[in-house]
Amino acid sequence: MSDSWRFPKIQELVYELRIGMVMKRKVISVSPDTMMSKLRTILKDNRISGTPVVEDQRVVGIVSVEDFIKWLSEGGKDLPVRERMSRRVITLCDDEPLVHAISRMEEYGFGRFPVLERQSGRLIGMMTKGDIIEGLLHKIEVEYHEEEIRHYRASHFFEDILADRITLIFQYRVGNKDIQHGGQVASELKKSLKRLGIHPDIVRRAAILTYEAEMNIIIYAKKGLVTARVDPDNIAIDIEDEGPGIADIEQALKPGYSTAPDWVRELGFGAGMGLDNIRKCAGTFHISSVVGQGTHLKISIPREKKCA
Repeated sequence: MSDSWRFPKIQELVYELRIGMVMKRKVISVSPDTMMSKLRTILKDNRISGTPVVEDQRVVGIVSVEDFIKWLSEGGKDLPVRERMSRRVITLCDDEPLVHAISRMEEYGFGRFPVLERQSGRLIGMMTKGDIIEGLLHKIEVEYHEEEIRHYRASHFFEDILADRITLIFQYRVGNKDIQHGGQVASELKKSLKRLGIHPDIVRRAAILTYEAEMNIIIYAKKGLVTARVDPDNIAIDIEDEGPGIADIEQALKPGYSTAPDWVRELGFGAGMGLDNIRKCAGTFHISSVVGQGTHLKISIPREKKCA
């Protein structure tokens, strides 16, 4: 791994936090029959630059201050919002990782997204760039104080145990198509490594690559096993799955290459960056695969590596 590759706290958190943990739950919405003449007051009084259009608890459009200004410039003849709203609405779900919201903002150039409850499709929140920044800053503040306490308690863990060699083993099972619990293994491993007083940069790298590997198992394989071995000098992570295997590993390692099925892409996953991100986070990286049997990743991260 290149020494210039950095793993800032923000990168770790956008994988860990869910949209529902950051979004605003107070939603100002209008109906398709709301008149454009009333929209200005709604936007101004609530200090918002746009609002979803909701009918029968379903988002049917979105109308923004830009739409209002365009309406005024064209004469401002009063008419229902349904005549001026955008019907192309890109939504997020509350159980998606925050990194998906950031990707959608970059992809579409939108400043706000309605957030739905996945099972019911009901509108339960709104997500803006400001919400992302506010949520990240709050999480950083909370974790800073927690990390100080944990580091104080655990910084001498390995030194305090008397043995010629100490290795701790953490093992996690991953299920197939369990998208809603995706990231749980990475989060649990991260917490365990933090409690051992391991340097935050090392923890971030381990959490990010474990998340990517975990999601690959959920998406492609029948089941998998994540095993992390921690000793005073190194963290070794093995990821084994039972699945279709990879026919062309060189092609699979190319950023953006993906064979994800439609149901995965509809949920915002399967961008083809997983293996590339794993390789960037790793100190050493080895992948082997047998078609029809499964894939095995062997990764190590030296513990002496510090933040750049």
